[in-house]
Amino acid sequence: MLREFPPPPRAAEFSELIKKKVEEVKAAGGTRETVTVDWNEQQAHAEVIDLPLNGLYFNPGTHRIRAQRSHDSARDEALEKDPWSAESQDYLKFLLQASPADPNLRDPEFDTLKDSLKQFGQNDPGLVTHHGILVNGNTRAAALRELGVQSMRVGVLPESFTWADINAVELSLQLRKDHRRDYTFINKLLAMEEQAALGRTPEQIAKEFRIQVKTYHQERWILSTIKELIDRSKSGGGVALRLVDWEGAQERLKELHRLYVKLETVDRDQAEVLKEWRLAAILLDFSKTDVRHIDEEFLKEGHLGRTLPATLAMGDSDAPQPDAVSIPGLGLTVPSTSSAVSEARALNDQILRASAAARSAGPELFDSDKAQGQAVLDEARRAFDEAIDAAGRNARLRKRKQLAPARLAEACASIDQCVMDLVQARTSRSLDEEVFDEAVLKLRGSLRKLAQQAGRGLPNPGDGVAWLLEAAAAEGSR
Repeated sequence: MLREFPPPPRAAEFSELIKKKVEEVKAAGGTRETVTVDWNEQQAHAEVIDLPLNGLYFNPGTHRIRAQRSHDSARDEALEKDPWSAESQDYLKFLLQASPADPNLRDPEFDTLKDSLKQFGQNDPGLVTHHGILVNGNTRAAALRELGVQSMRVGVLPESFTWADINAVELSLQLRKDHRRDYTFINKLLAMEEQAALGRTPEQIAKEFRIQVKTYHQERWILSTIKELIDRSKSGGGVALRLVDWEGAQERLKELHRLYVKLETVDRDQAEVLKEWRLAAILLDFSKTDVRHIDEEFLKEGHLGRTLPATLAMGDSDAPQPDAVSIPGLGLTVPSTSSAVSEARALNDQILRASAAARSAGPELFDSDKAQGQAVLDEARRAFDEAIDAAGRNARLRKRKQLAPARLAEACASIDQCVMDLVQARTSRSLDEEVFDEAVLKLRGSLRKLAQQAGRGLPNPGDGVAWLLEAAAAEGSR
């Protein structure tokens, strides 16, 4: 949700400094440097000036590190209360330098940017509000500060710009084709959600982000699912999963959505069960190819039920399930969740809470609680690993069973094409009859071999195999 931040300390004083510098640039004459920004489907031109780096503020509302702020809940809470304090600004600087997928690690791309700035200097100006809040160039400002640079070239947005305008400008700059560093997956989803909260239509947002409308709806579904899982991961200790924990799962989540949409219209309960199991596998950090094995056949064969230990049993199968649930005040009833869905959710809830505990870096939980959570994850991963391995073996077996028919279908297609080629060659009188005759003899030999293998172990062959055996027998009697 879009937030209106209060002006930073000494905002009026810094605003006066900016006005003086802008006036000096205008009075100097000659060619002036400007930054062109897209705003409300029109263009605005911002004057570029030099400003002291120690007077600029990192933008607490930037989309670049929105999800990463959840890395440290205590520091994030302090940032919400006072975004301009030294501690909050230090936290923003830390996140701008950190790896998006794991903020505990430094981002190599940040060091690459820092080296480029050291060697070549600042090529493109940043962008600030009239109070000195960085709208574009937050990461560059962090790198320049590490290099000990004293000032930064920035364009100044009009004083009339609101926070809604500021966010729109940041998005337009980021989504240009020439942007240097993409928003991470989760930050992009949050930016879309923010635009929707401002009343923009899916078509407008899809156009802004240069995606199809169906992709927009897919990514909104993914974000709502992630937020639901975060709520479900909360335990008595007050810890929960973070948005940043889902960075890197983009392709697996998109494949989950495609499977869910396909199955939902046929069997909603089956879709829900597979959704829960795939989400658990994603959280347990299985690869994309492994997660794909959790499909309709996986559910039908019951692989997971055979490998789960008693400590991770999927709910209480003996507990009575109501046939319908009434809606208070409306006098209506709707079908209740099936026992299979309830069991799958119960299993995933255990994994979600265990993962939240194991990933917690704060003092909310004792080490024993974290160790217990890790033990649950280890058991769950072993169970899923065995189930996925069994499903993979079955899939390979099914593929081998289907391989011979598939090869024969390809051969039939080739023969059909050969018929057309033969007609055209005869029409143009270009057929090499000798070479064609040799090819037909090879076909006869191949069919004999096929008949020999097809006749083995089939006491009651079907019509197709029976025909093949009769044809081979007639050929052999000649």
